Amino acid sequence: MFEGGKLTSMLADQIARLQKFYGPLQPPPDDPFMLFVWEVLSMHATSRKRDAAYAALKRHRLLTPDAMWRAPRQKLESSVLLAGPYFDQRLRALQAGVDVFRSARDLPKLIRGPLTTARRALRRLPQIGEGTPQRMLLFASSHAVLPVDARVRRVGVRLGYGKASADLRKTSRSVQIALAKHLPRESNAMRTAFLYLSHHGAATCTDADPHCGVCPLADECLFFNSTRRPVA
Repeated sequence: MFEGGKLTSMLADQIARLQKFYGPLQPPPDDPFMLFVWEVLSMHATSRKRDAAYAALKRHRLLTPDAMWRAPRQKLESSVLLAGPYFDQRLRALQAGVDVFRSARDLPKLIRGPLTTARRALRRLPQIGEGTPQRMLLFASSHAVLPVDARVRRVGVRLGYGKASADLRKTSRSVQIALAKHLPRESNAMRTAFLYLSHHGAATCTDADPHCGVCPLADECLFFNSTRRPVA
């Protein structure tokens, strides 16, 4: 669980309830290459399968660009397979990322540098999934940006932070702006908010058949109050 970075207003109370409901959550790695690997393994994978694959790579000591480049193919493939489907896509993304990190030895330093420099450096990496560059900025370089992936976007809209539209990018931007208004411009606060909102979107506030009956935020959820609450 992150320390520091005080949250304010109703969002503070909501995050506090999520923290109590889920307990401490493990944040992503803060090393740029390790976080890149974590992102690749997260693509279309459950957290359990992602963590199993990541643990296997760690056990085989393959979490540096050079180690992964030199890795026996069987060890690398057997580890990546633990993440589930999309094996070929994951392997190609990892190999492409290894090539970038090995050819640009200063990439971790650039990612941890000024925001403009960091954004430019991240463009060299293969595009993995929604929100990956912002998660890299927040967790690997401590820039105070709030990533909005599909899970955060869904939770934000249902709680009234931002407006839904046919354009998902516009919706994400709307949610990001609305949530940021209630957050201090500080990386630990952004990390805490993202970690719990995204986890909530994966575990409880799911796209199909959300578990509203156990949700600690149901009382202020627009979705629950408009479509799920039993009629008296």
